Amino acid sequence: MALDARDAEFPAIEPLRPPKGAPNVVIVLIDDMGFGAPSLTGGPCHMPAMEQVAGNGLLYNRFHTTALCSPTRAALLTGRNHHSAGIGSVCEVATGIPGNDSVRPNSVATIAEMLRLNGYSTGCVGKAHQTPTWEVSMSGPFDRWPTGEGFEKFYGFVGGETNQWSPTLYMNNIPVEPWGTAEEGYHFSEDIVDKAISWVRGLQVMTPDKPFFLYVSFGATHAPHHVPREWMDKYMDRFDKGWDAVREETLANMKAKGIVPLDTELTGRPEGVEAWDDLNETQKKVYARLMEAYAGFAEHTDAQVMRLIETLEDMGVYEDTLFIYIAGDNGASAEGGLDGTFNELMALNGIPQVLEDVLPRLDEIGGPKAFNHYPVGWAHAMNCPYQYTKQVASHFGGTRNAMAVSWPRGIKARGEIRQQFHHVIDILPTVLEAAGLPEPYMVNGIAQKPLEGVSMAYTFENPDAESRHMTQYFEIFGNRGIYHEGWTAVTHHSTPWLTREWPSFDADDWELYDTSKDWSQAHDLSKEMPDKLRELQYLFMIEASKYNVFPLDDRRYERFNPAVAGRPDLPGDRTTMTFYPGMTHLMENTVLNVKNRSHTVTAEVEVAEGKTDGVIVAQGGRFAGWAFYVKDSAARYVHNFFDFEYSYVEASEKLPAGTVNIRYHFDFDGDKPGGGGTGTIYVNDKKVGEGRIEKTVPFVFSADETMDIGSDLALPVTDDYPEGVANRFQGKVNWVRVDLEEDNVSHLEPEETKYQRIMARQ
Repeated sequence: MALDARDAEFPAIEPLRPPKGAPNVVIVLIDDMGFGAPSLTGGPCHMPAMEQVAGNGLLYNRFHTTALCSPTRAALLTGRNHHSAGIGSVCEVATGIPGNDSVRPNSVATIAEMLRLNGYSTGCVGKAHQTPTWEVSMSGPFDRWPTGEGFEKFYGFVGGETNQWSPTLYMNNIPVEPWGTAEEGYHFSEDIVDKAISWVRGLQVMTPDKPFFLYVSFGATHAPHHVPREWMDKYMDRFDKGWDAVREETLANMKAKGIVPLDTELTGRPEGVEAWDDLNETQKKVYARLMEAYAGFAEHTDAQVMRLIETLEDMGVYEDTLFIYIAGDNGASAEGGLDGTFNELMALNGIPQVLEDVLPRLDEIGGPKAFNHYPVGWAHAMNCPYQYTKQVASHFGGTRNAMAVSWPRGIKARGEIRQQFHHVIDILPTVLEAAGLPEPYMVNGIAQKPLEGVSMAYTFENPDAESRHMTQYFEIFGNRGIYHEGWTAVTHHSTPWLTREWPSFDADDWELYDTSKDWSQAHDLSKEMPDKLRELQYLFMIEASKYNVFPLDDRRYERFNPAVAGRPDLPGDRTTMTFYPGMTHLMENTVLNVKNRSHTVTAEVEVAEGKTDGVIVAQGGRFAGWAFYVKDSAARYVHNFFDFEYSYVEASEKLPAGTVNIRYHFDFDGDKPGGGGTGTIYVNDKKVGEGRIEKTVPFVFSADETMDIGSDLALPVTDDYPEGVANRFQGKVNWVRVDLEEDNVSHLEPEETKYQRIMARQ
């Protein structure tokens, strides 16, 4: 080796790049959208961006997901079935069973990591719902957050849903706040596309020779259906005809477009869903407005995709971009219940909604003062022409979603339909083939499970190619099915909006469909062809055994208890926790549960001379929660009962200057969940205020709002203080301690409420 660098010869450093011709890759995933919703497939939601993608390429009309959020996202990102990736259900009900533990093994690398290691820039914006719940805190670990799964950049939320007007956000794994409020023009869907556009523009400036992978995972169109008023008003009176008429129109449109065969039949309404003509006028008026909000939300979301497409065109890179647009991570959601809801938090707490109370607030639906979701009847209509909805993995209503693909430089076909059967696990191998990359047998030194999907690239130029994805199992909460060479054998084990004891797995009735002739699974052949049914049932057993599905787990209530389910629980058995300034974005399942028991909230604060206002600690937000704060220099506590009743306890004296100990004690009546009690405020151990709270939130404060120390981030619990940074405590919070007493009656929660509140968060 030469001693002098001038005498040495070394090759120049070559930056890592994928094979020549590897395209940029963009995957757009819409949340909770059924096959019959987008205008591309004949549905009522105008989505010109999706139509443009298909017009520049292909529409796949036999594409499938898993029927549930986290599992579909895991399958999409890994190219393996959801149980193989450890995410057989949503992360909130993970168990100790490998196929359901929500812990993606290192032997199942993601598409982001594979592309990053082969020279791609990788970024994700929007919703990430694959992280184990006990890892969603400042303690991490962060290797199963997006930035630990191969994404170099992440901006969005980690969980099942978020308020579109005031989301709980992370930049990589650091909590951040939205740039503004709804009144100032903020909306989450617009924000994440702004971030995506900024990112890809920067990449083009700095490394124009390096392709990028962008995953745009919208929180839309999951509840809450939040959308600017002008988008919703486009659909004014469009749904007054009702869900039955909309289903008929949608199927007629599908036939006219060649999306489905001309002999396709509508399947019947599921149990509990009434004929539209049998509803009363109040029901029709409320239900129609809730659907207008959804349709406007869908069109608004699609408009953001159009902004991204136009940016790629302006940059001159769209021609070299494999653009995959998936309209739904499952079928349309039935989690709004049979009546829908104005405030989803009421439904999550088992508190019935009175439709007459919604009528005066119809104009608020879709806006920042509502947390709305449409009823089951509309979900079923958005899954036209199929049976059932999201969560029901047995039938196509839960699993069939429209997908459009374009790649102008790589796909010659324009505006054509592809009818080959495919599944979300096929996306990853398709991308690898398009990029000229082999399936990795080892990633970061870890031997990999083989990919379980098949590339769809063979269909790009051959509309008549025989399907290569011949067999596919489906399973969510015991709803299960098997597809094989056009046949499906399925068993509907449970229904999301009904609460009852479901049969044992052995007692389930299986149905048989020949989908090569019966597109919508309308004619059950199980009684006519028992041998064929038995053949497919055996095949399900083989596939389920192969892909880690067993043991089947339809437990609804036990899985909500971490100790029973076998997953970690951050608070554990603790009855006291102390929090410090800067601790924000604390998810509800990571802190002590103050509901349905006596408890004390104590804070030590520094009070300056003069007025010292602001929030000391708050949990929840506009739609339910509590806050301990200072107004006009006096301590106050508020309990927000679903934006319906506000109970205040106010101190009679102003706080003294200096170091002050402020304590709020709630003496729970102890009779039932959601019961009342007496709240008392003490300042330096002196009683200064007392008040009755007749109703309390029984089971969940929020699906997305958090506990914050020293402020109330996102939407405020009360209008007593302003939104955003303006409500920060003007003095100094030294610490806040929460102490629980033993009179907990949370165990008296009705079993059906536990199921509904957990399953609505996906």
